[in-house]
Amino acid sequence: QYHDVWVIAEQRYGEIKPVTFELLGTARRLASARGGQVWCVMLGHNITRYADDCFHRQADVVLAVDDPELTHFVDDTYANIIVDLINKYRPEIVLCGATSRGRALLPRVAVQVNAGLTADCTGLEIEPETGNLLQTRPAFGGNIMATIKCMNHRPQMATVRPRVMSEPELDKNRTGKLISEPLPESMVSRRLHILQTFKDDEDTTSIADAHFIVAGGRGVQGPRGFDVLKEFAHLVGGAVGASRAAVDAGWIEYAHQVGQTGQTVQPRVYIACGVSGQIQHLVGMQSAQTIIAINRDANAPIMKIPDYAIVGDLFDVLPAMADELKRL
Repeated sequence: QYHDVWVIAEQRYGEIKPVTFELLGTARRLASARGGQVWCVMLGHNITRYADDCFHRQADVVLAVDDPELTHFVDDTYANIIVDLINKYRPEIVLCGATSRGRALLPRVAVQVNAGLTADCTGLEIEPETGNLLQTRPAFGGNIMATIKCMNHRPQMATVRPRVMSEPELDKNRTGKLISEPLPESMVSRRLHILQTFKDDEDTTSIADAHFIVAGGRGVQGPRGFDVLKEFAHLVGGAVGASRAAVDAGWIEYAHQVGQTGQTVQPRVYIACGVSGQIQHLVGMQSAQTIIAINRDANAPIMKIPDYAIVGDLFDVLPAMADELKRL
């Protein structure tokens, strides 16, 4: 009765967010294991213009509800629509980004369709023997990784942390089927009205989008220590990250926090400076293409995972690296 893997697309400020494409790549792998198709569910106004973007990144079907009422994200309205679509088309698996919108939306859907939901997943696989979705996420403060199965109810639902999965390569030769559904007035929630939206135009590079991140932990020793990291990040056109310990100490703002309780990042280069390497932090940065760790303690947990481990004082090593880069 249930088949196919759905991805709930996220669109903001006129563009599809990268987490949608990351999930489409994962959905293709899961759907292939189950012999199904990949569906991308798109809600919004003038949203169908993005259908080809999803086809080019592994979607077989785009299921769209395109209406001016959906210009702004209202969680109750969006949830009502997705519940109706699930009851009509009966997907086996439903995936959504673990963003502020996804975290507001998918729990509402799960309750209404009587399904289980695993939040903040970092890994998804199909169990060969049963066909169940194996949903892996950090648990107990990030000290262990738990694998969860929803065996008795369908669809199986999960939110997935952005930048954990790899985005599939763009294939402009791929096409698919577009299904457009109307928006019944009965599904529109009137208890909340969006009066105005504001986009954050902060000049600093977001760690979520940065290709180069310099992150500091307790070894930075204080707010002034982060000035060294900021200078280096500016030199390479990157962003500054931080461990939870540094944020909790008040040395830098929460927006810079990397890890289970912060942001998951996937830069090309990640330099961990004075970071001990607790699992809560590793969950957020271990997908970086190249990891460099600078630490005075050769036995620190962080020194077990990098591509390059430098035993030394970050206040000596980082300026020396900066001097070498300036000579290039």
